[in-house]
Formats: sequence, C-alpha cells, structure tokens
Amino acid sequence: MTEQASTRRRPGWWYPYIYVGAFGVVLAVNLIFMMSAVKTFSGVSTDQAYEKGLKYNERMDAQRAQKQLGWSVKAEVRPLDGGLPHSADIVLTVRDRNGLPVTGLTVDADFIRPTAEGHDKSLPFTEQGEGRYLLRLSLTLGGQWEMSARAHRGEQLYQFAQRVYLP
Repeated sequence: MTEQASTRRRPGWWYPYIYVGAFGVVLAVNLIFMMSAVKTFSGVSTDQAYEKGLKYNERMDAQRAQKQLGWSVKAEVRPLDGGLPHSADIVLTVRDRNGLPVTGLTVDADFIRPTAEGHDKSLPFTEQGEGRYLLRLSLTLGGQWEMSARAHRGEQLYQFAQRVYLP
C-alpha cells in the first residue's frame, strides 16, 4: 500500500502550470500588441514638424495681427431642401470691432472629413454684400465636416475654423 501511495500525485500538482500558462498568454498578447504598434506607427505625428516649429514665431505674429483686426465671423449652415443630398448654403458674416460689415474680402474654405480620407474639398465663397459671403456646398458624404476658412484683403488675413454638419 505504501508503494501505491508514493506513485499517486499530490492534489493540486497542476496549480503551478496554471500560473505559468496564464503568464505565457499575457506575454504572447503583449508581444503581438508590441509588434503591431511598431509596424503600424511611423512615429510621425505631424508632417514637417521641424519646419513648422521654426515658423512658430511667424504664426504667433499672424495670430496677434488677426486679433488686432477685431473681426468677428459667424457661420450659418442652411440645409437645402430637396435637390442634392448633403447640400447646404453656408453663409459667413464678417463684422469689424464696431459691428460694421467687412466687404471686399476674398474668402475660401477647406472642408475636411475627420473620419475618412479622399473626400476633402477647397471651395471659394462669393460676396453677397453687407459683409455676407455665400457658398452653395454639395459634398459626397453627410455628417460632420471640419471647415477651415480664410478671409483676406491685401495683407489682412483672418482665419476661421468651425465644425459643420450636413444632413
């Protein structure tokens, strides 16, 4: 009987293998994630970051000049009924610091789809008078778009960004 008792395994003999197996699974998953991260991320989060950094002071000067203009810009999106899908009139109203309309501007805007590449557009606004500028817009997709507008007259430049929604 003692011979038979010595050949039997003790209860719980497999517990250490559970721990080794669990750590092996965690290690394997971490290695997969690390390899995926290294292969898919180039390390570049901003294109031409060095050049943009060198122009930092120029951007800050432009921002101060824009602030000194004292202009205010309001964008209004008016979906078009019927007609083309994902279409709207966008009206920009530009006022100076005294609330008077700013006329004679050349206004254009970039429309960037934040979630999908290949649908971006750059379009000009037309002046309607009284500081109002109109763009009849028709894009390929509905939903959220980033609008980045530039209004300039001679050396004066005003940049404006707003998220717009097209049905």
